[in-house]
Formats: sequence, structure tokens, C-alpha cells
Amino acid sequence: MVKVVRLLLAIVLALMSRFPAAASLRRDVLELGDADFDYLATEHETMLVKFYAPWCGHCKKLAPEFEKAATRLKGTVQLAKVDCTANADTCGRFGVTGYPTLKIFRNGKDSAPYDGPRTADGIYYYMKKQSGPDSVHLKTKEDLQIFVNNYDASIIGVFSGPDSSRLAEFLKAAGLLREQFRFAHITDLKIAEEHSVDSESVLLFRPPRLASSFENSVVVFKDYLTISSLRRFIRDHIYGLCPHMTMENRDRLRVRDLLTAYYDLDYHHNIRGSNYWRNRVMKVASKFTDRGLMFSVANKNDFLAELEDDFGLGTSDGGELPFVTIRTKLGYKYIMREEFTRDGRSLERFLEDYFAGRLKRYIKSEPIPEKNSASVKVIVAESFDDIINNPDKDVLIQFYSPSCPHCKKLEPVYRELADTLYSDPNIVIAKMNAVDNDIPLGYDVQGYPTIYFAPVGKKSDPIQYQGARELKDFLKFLKREASHNLVFSGNRDEL
Repeated sequence: MVKVVRLLLAIVLALMSRFPAAASLRRDVLELGDADFDYLATEHETMLVKFYAPWCGHCKKLAPEFEKAATRLKGTVQLAKVDCTANADTCGRFGVTGYPTLKIFRNGKDSAPYDGPRTADGIYYYMKKQSGPDSVHLKTKEDLQIFVNNYDASIIGVFSGPDSSRLAEFLKAAGLLREQFRFAHITDLKIAEEHSVDSESVLLFRPPRLASSFENSVVVFKDYLTISSLRRFIRDHIYGLCPHMTMENRDRLRVRDLLTAYYDLDYHHNIRGSNYWRNRVMKVASKFTDRGLMFSVANKNDFLAELEDDFGLGTSDGGELPFVTIRTKLGYKYIMREEFTRDGRSLERFLEDYFAGRLKRYIKSEPIPEKNSASVKVIVAESFDDIINNPDKDVLIQFYSPSCPHCKKLEPVYRELADTLYSDPNIVIAKMNAVDNDIPLGYDVQGYPTIYFAPVGKKSDPIQYQGARELKDFLKFLKREASHNLVFSGNRDEL
């Protein structure tokens, strides 16, 4: 008997060594290759595939998050990976040109690129929404109640029958928007009669955890149904008066001017406690609904790094009370300095001052240098407007990071440029630490160093320098773009 077991084990191990994909079935992340991709992919209704290269640093960073998400999604959505260095045919077939590339497959067909978060939690929640049909068919009142009793909002199409022309349009919209929202549909009007529905319509159910006396929990859409009109309806009503901002939805919320109250919010374990402060925000928000400002609440622990970097707020700020910020779509930032009172009066005063233009913007800035006599002028956020936007001066500014090796390599060349033009009264060569200072609007800094030129008469439209980084290249650029003839230091003549 022992010999038989050993023989079977040897056969299994031999098969696994010959067919690596078979061995990978033991793991939560399926490893696919040129030989078996199509066969194995068609076995799964929904599958997220990571195309990677073993040497890729970003791929290595993603790997543990991908594995954790795969474990949590096991039995719901299959996660898989393809090594493009060993399976070039498959990667080429799906247009993979960079690593890692993530794609969503449905029944073996390339359905859509994955453009969600790349953390384990983010992948899990994003792909949970990708599993199953675009819209769930609800057949009873109980089905409806169970579906809408969810952590997230629900969009329910109510139709008179399965042959409704509006249902077809609704399903198209669900297919396009399923990544962001939960959809379901009903083909019997009686199922939704408790919500005063007697004709075809769409119901938007806000999450039960956010139920409040300040707004309706269900919003009805009865206009002519098209993909565009439904999209607008969802956009205008999905968040309500005061949504819960998370790392996943923050970018969608911040397309508008946004006030956020940060505190120890936890809708998974303490709904009542989380809504205590939210209700106070909503009470005040209801008085300012037509002023163009959106309101939200957030867990301060989720945004600690951002609050410290963008607003200078630490864990001790606010204590158990919420601290409140406003961030406008133009990037202006404000902090409520007064303690949040339980009657909401402090928040109301803060908003009155904001709309009256009495608040001073928060700007993250290093101190203004006491001495700034070197040829390269040091700019901080507080002095940026005075120096860079001086209407009588052309200014070349380098945005740098103190730890950036490319910036350190550029430093002697940049200093030589400043020394060369030190005698020119009409030009300033400057630099700013972009890590410890807010970068003003109009300057897109994605890496270091980034260099811009703000000439006289064009301060609102600075020119990004894209040339080589030698002295002669900088001088050639400035001679072409400057508002005046350059003047060299020393014995050099005016150009």
C-alpha cells in the first residue's frame, strides 16, 4: 500500500513539473501561460489578470497585495497572473506594453482594463462589484429588501415586464457603470409599490447606515431613460447631503469644493457613533445647500498622512472632536481653527466666514528666509506670489526634492546659470523645495527636478522647460523666451 501511495505521489509531482499551471492551481493566484491561457480563462465568469515581468519593481510591490486580495476573493472572482518574459504571445495578443498591466476578463474575453486601487482592500472591493451580472434581477419584495440593505448605495430599475424597452437601456447603463455602483432591476411594478411607484422608474437607495432625517433615503427618477440621463441622475443624487468620503471615492468628490469633517468614524462597527457628528454636520449643511459647497465626513485615521502633508494637522489635533477642512476644486485650503461645538455653531461661523471671504487660506510653507542674497533665490510657498508673480521680472524656477539625486547633479549648473545672470536686474533664477511647500496652481510637478519659466506678461501661463540641463542650453532657452535682452555678469556684454 505504501509503495502505491509513493508511486501516485511521484506521478503527481511529475505532472506538476511538466505543467506549471496545474501546480499553480494550488494557490489563490492562478499562473497562466501561452499554452493554457484561453482554456483556463474561459472557465471563469470574471477573472482579474496581472501581466507582469519578474524584474519590474512596481510588480514586486503589487505582488503581496494581489495575493491577499486573491485569498479574500476566492470563490467569487479568480485572480491570475502571466509572466510576460516567458509568455510573449499572450501578452502581445492583449496589447500589454508596460508592467504591471491589469485586465478584467469575462468568460475568457478581454472585457475592460482594471483602473481601480492597487491595495488588497481596494482590489477586493473593486472586484467584488465586478462579480456576477451587471444588474441583479430581483423577483420578490424580500429580494429587494435584502439587496438595498447594503453598505453601499443601490440603483434599482423598476419595469413593467422583461420586454420593456427601458429595461434594455437600463442594462446598458449598468454594464458601463457597474464599476462604481450597484445595480438591480425588477420586472413587476408591485414589488416596488411600498415606495409609491406605479410606473416604470429608477429608484436610488442611499446606504441604510447613512439614513438621516435631513434627506430622503430613496430618490425616484421618472424622466426619459437614457444612459446619459441616468448617469446624470446618479451623479447628482448618489452622495446626498453629506457622503462618507473614503480613499476610493475621494477623487470623485473633490471635483467640487468640499468640506470634510474628520473624526473616529467607523461604519463597520459603530454606525450610531459615526452618525453622531455627521448629523451635526448635516444640520448646518442644510442651511448652505445652494452655495456651491459639498459636505462630507471621513475617518481621520484613513487620511492621517494626507492631513499632515496638506494641512499640517497631526494625530493630536482635534482630540475626540472632529477637525474640519475645506479644499476647493482649484486647490485652495482652509482649516476650521475653532473647536467643533456640539450645537454646530462653530461650524456655522466657519462657513459664514468662508462665504464672506474672511478666511485666510492655509498654505504649507517653509519659513521665508531671513537672508536671500545668493545668486539662486530660495522661494517658499509664502513668498511665491511676491517673487514669481512680480510683474516686472522674468523668473526661472526649479522645483526640487532635497533627496533627489538628479536635483543634486543639476545644482552646480543651475548655480553657474544664476551667477552668469546675477547682474541682470530683470531676471530671477530661483528654486523651491516642492516637498515642504505647496505647489501653486498652473505648475504641474510630477517629478524632480521640474523647471518652469514665468516671463513678464505671461505669469498665468508659465512655460515648462524641457531641454537639456547644461549652461548653454539654459541660456539658449532664456534668450529665446525672455521678455528682454539678457545681461551677463562680469565683463560680458548685453545680449
